[in-house]
Amino acid sequence: MPQNLLEQLRAFTTVVADTGDIDAMEQFRPTDATTNPSLITAAAQMLQYQPIVDGVLLEARKALGGGATDQDVANLAFKRLAVAFGKKILEIVPGRVSTEVDARLSYDTHATIEQARAIIAQYDAAGVGRDHVLIKIASTWEGIRAAEVLEREGIHCNLTLLFGKHQAIACAEAGVTLISPFVGRILDWYKKDTGKDYQGADDPGVQSVTKIYNYYKKFGYKTVVMGASFRNIGEIKELAGSDLLTISPQLLGELEAAEGTLERKLDPEKAKTMEIEKITVDKATFDRMHAEDRMATDKLKEGIEGFSSALVKLETLLANRLAALESRTQAAV
Repeated sequence: MPQNLLEQLRAFTTVVADTGDIDAMEQFRPTDATTNPSLITAAAQMLQYQPIVDGVLLEARKALGGGATDQDVANLAFKRLAVAFGKKILEIVPGRVSTEVDARLSYDTHATIEQARAIIAQYDAAGVGRDHVLIKIASTWEGIRAAEVLEREGIHCNLTLLFGKHQAIACAEAGVTLISPFVGRILDWYKKDTGKDYQGADDPGVQSVTKIYNYYKKFGYKTVVMGASFRNIGEIKELAGSDLLTISPQLLGELEAAEGTLERKLDPEKAKTMEIEKITVDKATFDRMHAEDRMATDKLKEGIEGFSSALVKLETLLANRLAALESRTQAAV
């Protein structure tokens, strides 16, 4: 019986689920899972995950005591919720889960380091090995510097919201474990900017990740590439062979339902033979290349603002949920 496209993809790429939906992970059984503030916020509103949310809120209340305000309790629960989902996810996936630092800290190296340490401490306390956790950090210059420190401490990082080659090179030179270039968001920007549609290998997001992958393999960087944010399975097919691809449940389903032959497009041995210029990226170079890249400038800013907005929504959701929980408790007394 011929293999579907998802089974073929697994032969040369690690498949990661891009979701906070635990039921979807149980269905597709990915090796790893990655979440972000928008996904966690969406999952926290699903009826089947209310026990996780409520459990985190009650633990936060217990930790702070009866004298703490509802807002203080909600704030503590907010800091613990992504880890609670991460621990649940690791009961399903055999590999790693990515848990994100607060996007509002994206331009603060020290605060990013401190929150990353606090996140990993929660996993440590739960007996989860560090090889099963990636700390997600936005690919700002400040975020990359934070990741460099964390990697030296044995805390593995996933640098997200990555749109430009300058970000990718800076990440590799900092020794980060993994990067997540955003294929679909790059495509979105170019479609809006040019009014054109793009297919297959002409997709600007596909081209960006292909160049980054080839650069890494050409120069022997240990940092691995995980293409993210896909709009269609055509993009995924063009990036078959990437170290990892993080894919939404909808597109995982489409790949599973699709038949045909999947050709490997990215290959480390081919990359080693390519003529590619090596670039050293210091802060001045990073800033110059970022300013020259309108797409990367726009999408990084937009991504940080979007994730920050999702976090504000999540904080409000938790405060409201806590009030409802405590109202029910008082009514039962």
